[in-house]
Amino acid sequence: MEQRWRRVTRRRVTAIAAVGALLVTGTLAPVGPAQAADQNLILNGGFEEGVTNWFGNNGNATDNVTLSLTADAYSGSNAVLVTNRATTGSGPMQDLSGKVQAGQTYALTARLKYENPNSPATKEFFATMHYGGGTYTNLVSAVATRGQWAQFNGTFTIPAGQSVSTARLFFETPWTSTPGSDPNLHLMDFKLDDVSVVGAAPPPTPSKTVEVVGKLPGEHNPLIGHKFGADGFGFVHDGRVYMYMTNDTQGYAPDPVTGISPGINYGNINQITVISSEDLVNWTDHGEIQVAGPNGIAPFTSNSWAPGMTKKVVNGQEKFFLYYANGGGSSNVVTGQSPLGPWASERTSTLINGSTPGAEAVAWKFDPAPLVDEDGESYLYFGGGPASTSMPAAERFNNPKNIRVIELGDDMVSTEGTAAVVDAPVAFEAAQVFKREGRYYLSYSSHFGGNDFGGNQTPLPGYPGGGQIGYMISDDPMSWPKEAYAGVLFPNQSQFFGAGTGGNNHQSVFEFGGKYYFTYHGPTLNKRINGNTTQGYRSPHIQELAFNPDGTIQQVVGTYAGVNQVRDFDPFRVFEAETFGWSKGIATTKVDGGSAQFGTAAPNLVVRDIDDGDWTALSAVDFGADGAQSVTTKVRALAAGAQIEVRLDDLAGPVVGTIPVGTPTGEWAEVTAELEGVSGVHDVYFTYDGPAGVDLFELDSWAFAAAGVQPELPVTVTAQARCLAGKAYVAVQARNDHDAAVDITLQSPYGERSVAAVAPRASAYQSFGTRVASVEAGSATVRVTGRVDGTEVTTVRTVQYSGANCAG
Repeated sequence: MEQRWRRVTRRRVTAIAAVGALLVTGTLAPVGPAQAADQNLILNGGFEEGVTNWFGNNGNATDNVTLSLTADAYSGSNAVLVTNRATTGSGPMQDLSGKVQAGQTYALTARLKYENPNSPATKEFFATMHYGGGTYTNLVSAVATRGQWAQFNGTFTIPAGQSVSTARLFFETPWTSTPGSDPNLHLMDFKLDDVSVVGAAPPPTPSKTVEVVGKLPGEHNPLIGHKFGADGFGFVHDGRVYMYMTNDTQGYAPDPVTGISPGINYGNINQITVISSEDLVNWTDHGEIQVAGPNGIAPFTSNSWAPGMTKKVVNGQEKFFLYYANGGGSSNVVTGQSPLGPWASERTSTLINGSTPGAEAVAWKFDPAPLVDEDGESYLYFGGGPASTSMPAAERFNNPKNIRVIELGDDMVSTEGTAAVVDAPVAFEAAQVFKREGRYYLSYSSHFGGNDFGGNQTPLPGYPGGGQIGYMISDDPMSWPKEAYAGVLFPNQSQFFGAGTGGNNHQSVFEFGGKYYFTYHGPTLNKRINGNTTQGYRSPHIQELAFNPDGTIQQVVGTYAGVNQVRDFDPFRVFEAETFGWSKGIATTKVDGGSAQFGTAAPNLVVRDIDDGDWTALSAVDFGADGAQSVTTKVRALAAGAQIEVRLDDLAGPVVGTIPVGTPTGEWAEVTAELEGVSGVHDVYFTYDGPAGVDLFELDSWAFAAAGVQPELPVTVTAQARCLAGKAYVAVQARNDHDAAVDITLQSPYGERSVAAVAPRASAYQSFGTRVASVEAGSATVRVTGRVDGTEVTTVRTVQYSGANCAG
């Protein structure tokens, strides 16, 4: 660490000298008015919204600082007070990643004041950019006089060759390795206000929306057609299969003209994509988990590859554990309260790294895959990469001994003992274990040879070829000698999907409904988008796994057909609109509030980028013999004159219902349409029509109502816009007039709140803050769920409220 800081110091001195020379000679031009194309890239620079968008610099483990508000502001009502500084770099920070560009010049202004009577009469402060790793650059300096507001006022240019994938601005005092020796000189408290960084905004991010149909109707592979995902790990919980994947979509940036993206950059991936299904064909998009990176759940990690998932009861509480690779050098784990989170890090350093006993010789300490055995004992399989050069060349090729297994602690976030060698033939990476009929099955991806594996060698008979999935069988989860090898489970995917789909693979096996399923990936969607060319963007697939009478596995054949739908889709409930069997031209995004289907603690996504001619579809929806009488959608109109048509069995099938989206533009509302002739089992297509060239609307949820008289729950709903301290808020209240407890969800344009088990004649209430002085008239929606004569019923009420102006 000290050597690294020495390198950083030299970089800082160079930058300081350059800025200082400009200040002395007067050549640093004062900040002028911003050009038309310029904008302020700092959010909440005046701290009028508290410390939103700001956090303490955490670039090093020793950095620590407390940020709080003070009314002693240079302007406005707030400034930030910076206290308890542990290092000179401990100061307020804002992430500008994705906002600043290499080669561009920016103007920086800010106000700063310190007041410690024991500090020097004057003190120099710096605005500094941390570009990741050990790269720090001082941008602009200011000499402050104790007790007076000093001004930062200068420009800086980011070098043309500087990587800006990480760019975090913070304020600090000049670096020293021993600031605690004189805290009055180095670690004084200070106040900061009115921060701005003005310059050209980055060009618009290329649209990631997949505009072509990559998952064809009737096919079940790839699992999704609107985004990518690799290294899928299947996990079953409460009747659903959850798939955790490397977020290949993160770097996808298709050219607006050609539609072709640059090749995938694995080094920038720090999110995990999650989808789930109860039938293996219709998949719900749960978005991404930001596990790594500066704003990640575990900011001490940089990447998130090849996730592995499990659950276990720890100290009487069921907990969920999501493991992932932090690049090739280490692996980590975060903990969740459900398969969808919320997530937290119980560690402050990686779980598997160079200090893990028994893993010292493993080149790539990644691809962590957990196994919780029936007796509660837990294991983690990991590793891969080049074989040790100390082994003979033939052994490096045939038995590289680059995979390990280690016992996990009872807490699932620590390890016990020493990692054992998994002697998997021709092993490369991607070890995963499942248990069946008392035996353990370990599958893995094989290597492609080359100098890392002994050069030109002859594989032993029966051993895997390059880029295949081999497997082993053992009676002991910690014992995997080479004699446990059982054969090739899956040939390379290019054998089934053709040119451009080769490369290594990553698999898992899970049991669902009494059957076993095999997951793998391939760039099939990428290939269909670009007409038989790929740039490495991979998509998840599933095939059923079959066993021979002796317990060995029948070799898997990859197909676009995929697996059979294991159950028909139930439409008579509220379900997420981002649930698709197939789709065209849409995207998804996270919004505030919880999920109507999965609960308030789960993330809520909506379908977006819906244009004229786009569509989504569900496979094998069961409307029963009595059928459906209506469909309701929660929609936010973005353009006038749009509508949704509901069709059966085909994109050009008969229209059985039309939903006009005539709700107020920009507001969420629920719209219901009657249906005709809908009964039995059908594929259902939602086709979207409206003005060309504009986004039509966004969709949050669907719900079908069964034919016949539907009972309703009695509820009294009110909504008002009110004022408090010059700010407007919307108050929504729902009184339960039923004779039993009900669950109530209150929704407004400014948020959502769910209250469980509201007693008879009791009310659910929420004041939704707006942070603005006035609001226009709008509507609030209340969803009440309870039981009538033993049947679960959901009643929806929408109520209007008048606008309010609180400025006067």
